[in-house]
Amino acid sequence: MSTPPAGTTKKRLFSRNDYLAPLPIPTGEKPCDMLNTIWRKNKAYIDIGNYSIGSAVMVLWPMVMLFALMYYITPDPLMLGGAIIIVGVPTLFLIQGLCRETPLPVRFNRQRREVCVQLADGEYWIVPWESVTAAATQHSSVSQAGRNTMGLLVIGFENPDPQAKDDHKHFSMGFSCGGGTDAMALWECIRSYMEIGPDAVPDSRVGIAPYEETQIGSIITDLRKGNLLQVMWGIFCITMLGTYLAEKLQYLKLSHPPDLTHPAIIEWSKPLPPEQWAKRSPELEIAIAKREAELAARTAQKQT
Repeated sequence: MSTPPAGTTKKRLFSRNDYLAPLPIPTGEKPCDMLNTIWRKNKAYIDIGNYSIGSAVMVLWPMVMLFALMYYITPDPLMLGGAIIIVGVPTLFLIQGLCRETPLPVRFNRQRREVCVQLADGEYWIVPWESVTAAATQHSSVSQAGRNTMGLLVIGFENPDPQAKDDHKHFSMGFSCGGGTDAMALWECIRSYMEIGPDAVPDSRVGIAPYEETQIGSIITDLRKGNLLQVMWGIFCITMLGTYLAEKLQYLKLSHPPDLTHPAIIEWSKPLPPEQWAKRSPELEIAIAKREAELAARTAQKQT
């Protein structure tokens, strides 16, 4: 499946597609894991998961608060029934997601420059890193409420087995991060890890955080320091955005994120001596050098 070269942008009236790989060249954005996609990180590999209960809660919770306020102002049974339908259906999907097993992550091995994709049926693929596809998609719609923009980061993998069944030839991960620069920043968490190193990307925030880093702990810490603005912001996030519930549900599902336990994958994941590390292809070296020159020129032009 052919895709436009990395660095290509296609714009239309209500959509924009930014093609990021292959080949995985710099985007110019700083790595930012806004969806907590980094489940594990060490010197040999990084596990990336796209199970984000928190983002689902933070979409539903403001709707609940809005309908509750509207019903308090105008207690109309018809409006209440409509609100239950509008909020109830997505809530059922959320509950279903909580009851199902957490999907396995995709493992990116920087020393081998390969990616391991394990499917739910136990089958796994080992894919060359430089063959991975990535694109940031963004779509807009206009209504009476104004312009609404939604977007995804989509990462795709091709099964290297030419004899694979049709339903096992492709695998993709989608991240609801808004597209555009946000998607590029999320992609940079993977690209920078593979091309620069573990220290270039954030540490994993999945699991049970220290009390000081929790929603309530942060508010109490700010209150003790006298940071009233931060305290008010924390209270707003808990009450209006549902971040406390999102935090607790994430702990429920990802306090111990699933691991890849196939014996062959465990062996493949073991660290290698530096002299055995795989190298970039000449094509990627040239592409990265060209892209870095373009970004440097763009930065210099903005400063003049």
